[in-house]
Amino acid sequence: MVNLSVQLGPLTLKNPVTTASGTFGFGQEYAQFFPLEKLGAIIVKGVAVFPSHGNKMPRTCEVTSGMMNAIGLQGPGIDRFITDEHYLPFLRTVKCPVIVNIWGKSVDQYAEVARRLNEAGADTIAALEINISCPNVKEGGISFGQDPVLAAEVVRAVREQTKLPLITKISPTAPSIPKFAQALEAAGSDILSLINTFPAMAIDIHTRRPKIANVTGGLSGPCIKPIALRMVYEAAKAVKIPIIGQGGISNGDDAIEFMLAGARAVSVGTATFVDPLASIKVIDGIVAYLERHHINDVNEIVGQIQL
Repeated sequence: MVNLSVQLGPLTLKNPVTTASGTFGFGQEYAQFFPLEKLGAIIVKGVAVFPSHGNKMPRTCEVTSGMMNAIGLQGPGIDRFITDEHYLPFLRTVKCPVIVNIWGKSVDQYAEVARRLNEAGADTIAALEINISCPNVKEGGISFGQDPVLAAEVVRAVREQTKLPLITKISPTAPSIPKFAQALEAAGSDILSLINTFPAMAIDIHTRRPKIANVTGGLSGPCIKPIALRMVYEAAKAVKIPIIGQGGISNGDDAIEFMLAGARAVSVGTATFVDPLASIKVIDGIVAYLERHHINDVNEIVGQIQL
């Protein structure tokens, strides 16, 4: 029997496989396919101070070896998240760590949603994932994810409102992944997750119109895996805090690549749209790899790429 448990700073997971925010809803939809406690953790859709209806339809399309989406961070808002039976009340019944992704349009909004979750969900929420890939309205539309000073300010503001472990999700368009990672570590982030989707576009040549109403969207899936892998490798060399790697993970071998590059855990995202059991199959694939190579502890492969 191999050991799959991993330690992410103050957070302990029974295995290194989590679900990428925005691809697993709030867990309830997938509970019909498998017991959620089989996962290392679930990371739910983004929660903001306010409800968001998201972008116009169509909001997704398939592209070569991946997909594009422009959902627009649709979500119920903090008030409904806390009270509606489909959200926090349901998550209280889940027997694995629950990580809540948070976002906002200003530093104050990030801090406020963190404060509310700390008060209402401390009995259920294992950690917060800070999505810094959102436009900062007060700074003229500059994205938090493009400025390490602003990103660090968000982390510090959230840290003041909660003692929960903080995971900060890095944008792949950050000017320098290593410098960004170091700034977030210094600001108090316990864990990093990377990467988010890449800005992209697709056109229907018959209608001559963009395939999604927002014109551009986020590219994800197997097509981005080599780039995501490189960025995880760069971040892992730059910081001491643990990393959750993601970007095109579809099977156990993909997960092993990310862990060899330095990730201590992984998130499965787009693959879940193809196969609701994808995350479970990734866990099984990791076990198969470890057994095949006579490795008793998954932690033994973290950062063990041979150069």
